[in-house]
Amino acid sequence: MTETLNAITVEVNGVPRTARVPARLSLVDWLRDELRLTGTHVGCEHGVCGACSILLDGEPIRSCLLYAVQADGHRVTTVEGLAQPDGSLSVLQDSFCEAHGLQCGYCTSGLLIAAQALLDANPHPSDAQIREAIGGNLCRCTGYQQVVEAIRLAAERGAGKITP
Repeated sequence: MTETLNAITVEVNGVPRTARVPARLSLVDWLRDELRLTGTHVGCEHGVCGACSILLDGEPIRSCLLYAVQADGHRVTTVEGLAQPDGSLSVLQDSFCEAHGLQCGYCTSGLLIAAQALLDANPHPSDAQIREAIGGNLCRCTGYQQVVEAIRLAAERGAGKITP
């Protein structure tokens, strides 16, 4: 018996993508395996760790908990989509480097997505708001303080207080 494939069209990082996918293919697997956007990491596969976070129509979600067919007609932004059009780092990504907001890097893509969603909604967050926004992302390396500092730095840079 052959599995039925479903046609989908998803805008991924600003580019319309069409595909025929099985009904039970997770969005994270489609992004990584079919589109080769491997910055989105597979962690717990239960929606707990945040490594697979992406923006769906601007809202952070866990891509391991969504089927690719559910993304049909939506906009998806992965960590690759946060970069500048010329491929250089965004202010947020550069701030993570500058403030040493990463170590092993496994959680970094999910933290960047959570931070971007926060800064899109609130360009001048308090440290408490930053901690709240990244609270669903597990990191075993950084202790989070440098991540908070990186997001604060990005907010300051976005506000024009510091030139990257």
